[in-house]
Parts: sequence; structure tokens; C-alpha cells
Amino acid sequence: MRVVLHILCVTFLTVLTQIGGAAYILTLLLYRRLVKGQRRGITSCLVIFLLLYGSLSVATRFIAPYFGRVPLACISSNEHHYSFQSPLYCLLNRHYVTEDLEAVISDLSHHMNKRYPGTRTLLLDANFPFWNGFPLLPHLSHNDGRKIDLAFYYQTREGDYAPGKTKSPIGYFAFEEPGKGEDACPNQDRFTMRWDMAWFRPLLNDLTINMDRTAAALKWLTVEGKQAGVTKIFLEPHLKRKLGVKSRDIRFQGCFAARHDDHIHLQVQ
Repeated sequence: MRVVLHILCVTFLTVLTQIGGAAYILTLLLYRRLVKGQRRGITSCLVIFLLLYGSLSVATRFIAPYFGRVPLACISSNEHHYSFQSPLYCLLNRHYVTEDLEAVISDLSHHMNKRYPGTRTLLLDANFPFWNGFPLLPHLSHNDGRKIDLAFYYQTREGDYAPGKTKSPIGYFAFEEPGKGEDACPNQDRFTMRWDMAWFRPLLNDLTINMDRTAAALKWLTVEGKQAGVTKIFLEPHLKRKLGVKSRDIRFQGCFAARHDDHIHLQVQ
């Protein structure tokens, strides 16, 4: 039973962070030696794991470029005007992209801040640092460093822009519900990932999508972004119409993938 539990822990941490499973295995190998002759406990084991995980995360920043990926900045600064919606995305090593995608994100954030001073572009899941094809669950395609999810821009009920804020505590699942007759997949009765996440709604705040900023970002991505290598953007059709963007590069992801009226999916060639 103990072996099975260890295997499950390694699998879970690898799926969640890619390098967490390796840190766990190293913890098991070092634990007995480092606490030999001392009282053992879960606290000691956890400290060793966190130290190893942190060390591997730092090393990953230097190794990832050999796999064609670089880490996006986790904190907004004068150099760039984007940040991740939550530090968890960086702590879990889900903030790696190709250099081309990094350039697109940086240029988009500069454009948005120039057009709307004080605007911060918020990022969600990107990719893991190593190996094309390694899945970043629950996403179906974030496995090659060329994809990233962007949060919508939000405002208060009074119409004031809310910098660095999202309606959802994790940036996802705050769906902009379609109106009557606008659902792209009515009467969906086969397997689908288009969950409405009704249980999550009590965690949402009262912010509303800032239509001007979100539309401006999409328009930039379909013009300047396209020139820089953007090939595909996923967004629900009803939201595309409401935002007034008409580019063919903004597509519907299909009825079996997750909904895209809570975030923008972006990818480069």
C-alpha cells in the first residue's frame, strides 16, 4: 500500500508541475540519510521536498531554453506590463513558452498599457518547461510551448477598470453566459468538456468584463499579433459578436473542448 501511495504522489506531482515527481523521488532517497538518528516526521519530509522543489525550479529556468522554452515574467514591472493572474501558475512551473510567444505577450501588454495607461494584461496557464507532447492538464493542446491563456480585462459595476483583478479567483470559470439562441452547442448530450462549473459560482465576485480593453486586445492580436506569428485564437462565438471582432483567426474550439467565454486561448506558429 505504501508503494502504491508513493506512485500516486509521484504521478500527481508530475502531472501538476512536471518536475514535482522528481523532487518527490529525491526526497524519498535523501530523507533517511538527512534525518538519520533524529526524530522523523512529516514536517521534516515536507521541508526537504520544498527545498528540493525550489532548487529544481530555479535550475529549470536555465535548462528550459535548451528545450526551446523560456519563462515568462511572473511579476509586472516597467519592463513589461503583464503578470500572471496568480503566483501559483509560476510556482507550478506552468509559465513557460517559446521566445516567439514571449515576444507577442510582451508587445501586447505594451500596446494595451499605451492605449489604456495603467492596464495590466493577466496571464493564465501557459506550458511546462520540457518536452513537446507532455500534457498540461486539463488542457488538450498546451504541450509545445506555443499556447497560452489570457484572462479577460475586468471592471467594477460602476465601470472603473480593475487592474490586476479577475472575476474568478483563479482566472477561469467566470463564464459570460450566452443569450437565448446564442449557445454554439445546444442540447449537447455526448461527452464534452463544456462544463458550466455551477458549483464554482459562489466563489465569483461582482466584476464585469471590460469590453473596450478585451476587444482592443483581440483586435491587436488579429493584426499586429498575426504579423508576429499568431495563428489561432479561441473564443466563444456569442462573445466574439458582443465584442465586435470579426477576424477569421478568432475561432470556435468545438463542442467537445472546454468553454472559451471565460478566457482567451492564444497560439503562435
